[in-house]
Amino acid sequence: MYRRLTLELVLLRSVALGALFVLLVNPARSRPGGASGPPLVLLDASLSMAGFHGVWPAALDSARALSAGGLIWRFGEEVSAFDTSPPDGGQSRLAPALAAAAGRNGPLIVVSDGAIADSADLPHDLRRRARLVVLPRTPYFDAFVAAVDGPRLTAVGDTVRLTVAYGVAGTREGGTGKGEGTIAIRSGDRRLVTRRVPIPDSGTLVTEVTLPASLFPLPREQALEVRFEGAADSEPRDDARWFVLDVNPQPTAVVLASPPGWEARFFARVLSDVARVPVKLFVETEPDRWRDAATLTSITPEAVRRAAAGARLVALIGAPARLAPFRRPAGVVWWPDAGSASGDWYVDPPPASVLAGSLGGVEWDSLPPATAVTDLAGPADVNVLLTARLARRGAARPLVLVRDTAGARTATVAGAGLWRWSFRGGASAEAYRALVATLADWLLAERGSTVERFEPVTRESPNGLPLVWRWIGRAAPQPVRVVLESGSGTRTESLRFDADGRAELRLPPGVYRWHAADGAERGVVVAESYSEEWRPARPSLASQPGEPGGARRIAAARDQWWLYAIVLGAFVGEWVWRRRQGLP
Repeated sequence: MYRRLTLELVLLRSVALGALFVLLVNPARSRPGGASGPPLVLLDASLSMAGFHGVWPAALDSARALSAGGLIWRFGEEVSAFDTSPPDGGQSRLAPALAAAAGRNGPLIVVSDGAIADSADLPHDLRRRARLVVLPRTPYFDAFVAAVDGPRLTAVGDTVRLTVAYGVAGTREGGTGKGEGTIAIRSGDRRLVTRRVPIPDSGTLVTEVTLPASLFPLPREQALEVRFEGAADSEPRDDARWFVLDVNPQPTAVVLASPPGWEARFFARVLSDVARVPVKLFVETEPDRWRDAATLTSITPEAVRRAAAGARLVALIGAPARLAPFRRPAGVVWWPDAGSASGDWYVDPPPASVLAGSLGGVEWDSLPPATAVTDLAGPADVNVLLTARLARRGAARPLVLVRDTAGARTATVAGAGLWRWSFRGGASAEAYRALVATLADWLLAERGSTVERFEPVTRESPNGLPLVWRWIGRAAPQPVRVVLESGSGTRTESLRFDADGRAELRLPPGVYRWHAADGAERGVVVAESYSEEWRPARPSLASQPGEPGGARRIAAARDQWWLYAIVLGAFVGEWVWRRRQGLP
């Protein structure tokens, strides 16, 4: 006869199941990591520490005193070993330094002026652990030029319009900075234009400065200095920005659109970017009424014909009947209205061809569909570069055709709505750039254009930040030497490209004319004196005591051996008790 279930059996089963549940859920908590090590001091070495009213000497003394024989690391744009040289970081990024110090035992101390660029992105546990010693700068008044934007490429005789963002920060002694100042643009020692502008109470204003066509009579690449004058501020190093402008003899590419549309606008903008040639966009707003799309200035049909005849590449986008007079046997992108078959036309991966390799990295499944495809009956000697299928089913229709007859190259695009690739951004924008670059390279190569291996991504770089270069050649990236000439002399540097084809080069402030030591690449780059670090900024971090002891570690339930012992002991004890009670 079996005995009844006792309270002891219920308790043993409950303890075993409870401990087993804790092991399955595996809760974790943070706790001190044990023995304390020597302190580690993270010293802010961004440019703001040495700016106007900078605290670099006091920060050095504080770091030495707080380290007490331990380690000191500098942080700014990146983390580096300690030295007493002046700060050179163009940004103040604390997160990489905290991440590098996370696994160390001992106290963690940060010495800074509190102007941390990535304060909002700091991990909460690492930020709470560190002791923060903030040495704020004394407030002051500063005027600056925040940014300059405009066309990078232009032709001789074109008007250039630059958009200048300028502003003030801090408070001037005796009142605010209201009044009038001047935006002055120089090229070398020559003062080109000036414009009177109001000085804001605070914040940033935007104005447009027009450079007449007469200022650029000769083709050359030149650096323009855009300076904000008349504000009588305390920090002059951020009063000017630089803008590198490339002036060419004539437009290399001309885009004609009739009627105006998004297709022509996106194509012209991307063509100018990827081909690095001056591009002119003309639109026919009414029959035989052409306008320059940049200025909306009226252009005679004869002037449009001359521009198209002198260009190395002509894109005709729109109504075939209106654009037919501008067709020519070579160097043409023919993009007629595609309205014969509307719907969602999805692009297939390119078939094997000479140009298919240039589109090899495109994610074709990420592209928005074309809105229509025209059925073009072309000659027999055309090659199909891309095809599309309606709703991904049925027979494929040609979307992009290329033709090379005795060196006379032309391309035809039969799809509408491809501008949405660029508008969407991401992988589809890169696909649009790749397609435009492939067509431009192929069409411009027919007249022996120079194929560049690399180019600067940034023509101007703020103080403390590197100039970025990218590899654009067809071969694998390889190190190259560049010769840089400036007012202080000539220097030779090596560009070493990573797996993504990017390289960085740090230079002292100055204007540099550079050329490849063993190639035809050349141009102008500028290392600016400007930096956002020079501006007065409120501290984004406040002093805090931090947590004592060494680094904290995560303790999880499954790391505790005694929980396993409880589960095993409870189940064994229940089994023994049940046997003694005569229970099954």
